[in-house]
Amino acid sequence: MSTSQLEKLKDEVIIPEGVTVTKTKHMLSFVGPLGKTFKSFRSIPVDIEIVENKVTLKAQGERKRDYAILHTARSIIRNICEGLVEGYTIKMKVVFAHFPITVKVEGKKILIENFQGERAPRETKIVGNTKVVPKGEDVILTGEVWTDITQTAANIELKTKVKNKDHRVFLDGIYVFEKKKGLEK
Repeated sequence: MSTSQLEKLKDEVIIPEGVTVTKTKHMLSFVGPLGKTFKSFRSIPVDIEIVENKVTLKAQGERKRDYAILHTARSIIRNICEGLVEGYTIKMKVVFAHFPITVKVEGKKILIENFQGERAPRETKIVGNTKVVPKGEDVILTGEVWTDITQTAANIELKTKVKNKDHRVFLDGIYVFEKKKGLEK
């Protein structure tokens, strides 16, 4: 294998100012201005080393699959670092035709009440340290870890999915309409 191919199976992420990354076995812990978080790389076959302000990643194999996994790990680390500095925001819109839907937050649960006139509220969970704020017709999700925020948004969207009816006619639900870097003020 040539040196250019070996270089292809290595990558590095520059840690931004204000963020510290430490490694213990397969666990990376990140501390930044907006908080701290952890990510386990036990199931991701990548060798990780932290040198000064860089995280060096090396693939454990030589195939295309290993190259793809290497870049997935790089993206995960980069997104966590960016999130701890800037944060992320997702805005969701509450859409209804007849029965007004109300969204409430209780601890680590989101209650979606009066969806299609149902008596019992639909419940979904908040993933990680995501903050959920219902504001009238909008639901605003903010936090540091992109995967947690998007999973919370997906949980809300799936809980308000219309079943056994024509989804082109019954458009009730809560839908994502804006994703951006930076926390909502």
